[in-house]
Amino acid sequence: MLEAKNNVLMISGPAPEIGKTFISTNFAAVVAKTGVRVLLIDADMRKGYLQKQFALEWDDGLSDFLSGKLNKERVIKRSNIDNLDVVTRGQIPPNPSELLMHIRFKQFIDQVSQDYDLVIIDTPPVLAVTDACIIGSLAGTSMMVARFGKNTVKELEVARRRFSQAGVDIKGIVFNAVEKKASTVQSYYNYEYSNDTNK
Repeated sequence: MLEAKNNVLMISGPAPEIGKTFISTNFAAVVAKTGVRVLLIDADMRKGYLQKQFALEWDDGLSDFLSGKLNKERVIKRSNIDNLDVVTRGQIPPNPSELLMHIRFKQFIDQVSQDYDLVIIDTPPVLAVTDACIIGSLAGTSMMVARFGKNTVKELEVARRRFSQAGVDIKGIVFNAVEKKASTVQSYYNYEYSNDTNK
């Protein structure tokens, strides 16, 4: 994020059920515990469930702010972790993409990026809806999550191309749920160290 235009990090992925929310919430918690003020936003207004990680309710969230029902202060909730605040998804709206394209969303991101050291946005999968591309245009840094044994290379290529077409540069990919093979562990323990230079 050193060369990023702002302190907003988007975490997305090609498909559902790959652990985007798991990565987003854990990363937010780890960073917050270092004393950094973090805001975690659930921008999946269709199926977001980020609130469950913090024993919060989904209502009074992002969609309610973007539709003009609530102000910024009402939708930002304290989590049970110091320095970490959360914006849940809110009521499921009929037009999530349109709400994200409204100037109100950009203004919201601009405001919270000044109030917090880091803003993390958890998005819907990019191959399902356009929401992540809209959000990525406002984020200084964008990352994708891929799940071991679930996402194909083709899926990742298509997802990255879709972001690229929207002008969103993916800085990296987080591989989630990688399984260690038994042979890898075995070879590590069989590795021998030797000071004998003749060997």
